[in-house]
Amino acid sequence: MKNLLPPSTFFIFSFTFLISHFSFLIFFLTFAAEMGILYIVPTPVGNMEDMTLRAIRILKEADLVLAEDTRTSGILLKHFGIQQHLLSHHKFNEHGTSASIVERLQAGQTVALISDAGTPGISDPGFFLVREAVRAGIEVQTLPGATAFVPALVSSGLPCDRFCFEGFLPQKKGRQTKIQSLVDEERTMVFYESPYRVLKTLQQFAEVFGGERQVSVCREISKIHEESVRGSLAEAIAHFTEHEPRGEFVIVLAGNENKKENNKDK
Repeated sequence: MKNLLPPSTFFIFSFTFLISHFSFLIFFLTFAAEMGILYIVPTPVGNMEDMTLRAIRILKEADLVLAEDTRTSGILLKHFGIQQHLLSHHKFNEHGTSASIVERLQAGQTVALISDAGTPGISDPGFFLVREAVRAGIEVQTLPGATAFVPALVSSGLPCDRFCFEGFLPQKKGRQTKIQSLVDEERTMVFYESPYRVLKTLQQFAEVFGGERQVSVCREISKIHEESVRGSLAEAIAHFTEHEPRGEFVIVLAGNENKKENNKDK
């Protein structure tokens, strides 16, 4: 079969095809290289000495710092001599501000997200923005750092090789349903709670899991008055009935030991 195109024409066509695709590749790589990075930056949950050197550097270098509460974060940044521009980003406005933040990142800006304390996204704003950034092909880097539940879990004396993090329970609707759903949970469970509801939560746990279930109730992690109350739920309830709960709490609750034993027997 004879070629329909002369060799010279075929060569020119092939060369043009390669050039066009190579140009597209160069454009794509250039565009990707010009996009900024979204940094998720943990901040101390109490002790300023828990701030990492890398976190300080990233916050100083960022074009924009997103803060859950600009007044609280302003104190933190001032403490470390960071003078970057702060923009409010919290659970009440994140759906409205995330699109413009993604546009900034696509334009090449470096953005750092912080919360009032701990790691953004862990019972704090962060998930929605990260999801939108990932969908847009933007690089997301999360720095290792402070979070309340890890030290509470490790120091609880309860098994920490396998655990489930439940965060804050629903305040009203669905609260009892959620607690009931954990009756057969074998892993150690971790909850966040406020001082105003911690006693009620412990009492509800005792009703569902039994007063003898082991628990560690940790408050004011890394602060001067850090305290862990360990024992049964009944003992923890007695303690906080006598001593008014103060500070933010992490409740570490033992899993269902009877369920584990039954599974071993099968």
